Amino acid sequence: MLAEYALPIMLVVLVATTIAGLPMGIAMIASSVLYLFISGRDVGLGAEMVLNGIFGNFAAVAVPLFIFAANIMDAGKISDRLLQFCLALVGRSPGGMAQVNILTSLIFSGMSGSAISDAAGVGKVVNDMMMRENRYPPGYAGALTAATAVVGPIFPPSIPMVYYALVSSASIGALFLGGVVPALLIVGFQMVAAYFTAKRRGFPVEDAIPFRQFPMIVLRAFPALLMPVILLGGIYTGIFTPTEAAAVSAFYALMLALFAYRTLGPRSFVAVVYATVKTTAVVSIVLCGAFVFNYVIAVERIPQMVYEFFAYYQMEAWLFLLLLNILFLILGCFLDVSTIQLVIVPLFIPTALALGIDLVHLGVVLVLNMMIGLITPPMGMLLFVIKAVNGIPISAMIKELWPHLLLLIVVLFMITYIPDIVLWLPRQAGAMQ
Repeated sequence: MLAEYALPIMLVVLVATTIAGLPMGIAMIASSVLYLFISGRDVGLGAEMVLNGIFGNFAAVAVPLFIFAANIMDAGKISDRLLQFCLALVGRSPGGMAQVNILTSLIFSGMSGSAISDAAGVGKVVNDMMMRENRYPPGYAGALTAATAVVGPIFPPSIPMVYYALVSSASIGALFLGGVVPALLIVGFQMVAAYFTAKRRGFPVEDAIPFRQFPMIVLRAFPALLMPVILLGGIYTGIFTPTEAAAVSAFYALMLALFAYRTLGPRSFVAVVYATVKTTAVVSIVLCGAFVFNYVIAVERIPQMVYEFFAYYQMEAWLFLLLLNILFLILGCFLDVSTIQLVIVPLFIPTALALGIDLVHLGVVLVLNMMIGLITPPMGMLLFVIKAVNGIPISAMIKELWPHLLLLIVVLFMITYIPDIVLWLPRQAGAMQ
């Protein structure tokens, strides 16, 4: 009798434990195991799903390696050299430091793969520079940093795209390449917006760096700038797989910090390892919870029911994508990215396939959608990160955020309905048919 209500009981327990403050990963594991018990299934299936999910997915290894590489970049002060390079390149234009903020996020995203790392690492440094001597309002500086950090998981490498590949079986290499053009679009729109905002509000122009200093600035930044080139070049020439590329990026970052720049001491290295292990543990618990939870969802045929719902109404692909974007934009206001990606996304994969939507295209669209959620109130995790590291009030950032949010949504709908923006580069590189 009770077995008939196993799914509703599981969902109630999941919501209740999450509201009570239990971490999402643990809440998913607890509620899913309870489902197995109530429904009369073998509770040991939970452990089997976790082991198969973690040890059966070679791509999952990439996540801690990219986290380690990002931590090395931050602790090794490698971002400082990239910042000087960007300052020399665009600092003299109107709103120079705002332009530096945008360009630095693009370059650093080619190494970290994480929006949070961008905002808390190089974003903090640029924020401080923008607010020095009241050159820029703190709210504008914080909002711009949050909006530019969004590009981190769009431009390769990308930890969220690795997650998406885990739940969809899409090619990680194709996903990485698919994010390049959308990332450049975002940066281009933001730089144009920063230019006109600076003109309208009278933001300062930075002092021009003498031309004779350029070669030394470029030389100091060059080894760090090579990292995304090595990463993508190795993947698309077949030298190593995307997961092996994560190991290469971590090793290269470590060599730069230890020998090329000599900025990483024993204490800093231990701190990097500790931070990486801590973050990886949190991520792994969420992954474990998602594997068990998704098993329950599959047993209950929820993805098939979603497909049957859309098929019943004979929904076309364009309308399905529109509704999906609206749903995920709303969910992004309240849920964290990992929960949406590992629990909600798998529900819609069968429907997308049935409607002929390319999973690489869908992956880039959904990742950008979820990144927009990182700056959307009331959750807006990036806003909380910037408040924590720079002390900028969230209310001040929200006032300045709306133009940047609008631009991101424009790009989102461009890549949704012009798939070639995403798919052109992977096809040219032979990463997909």
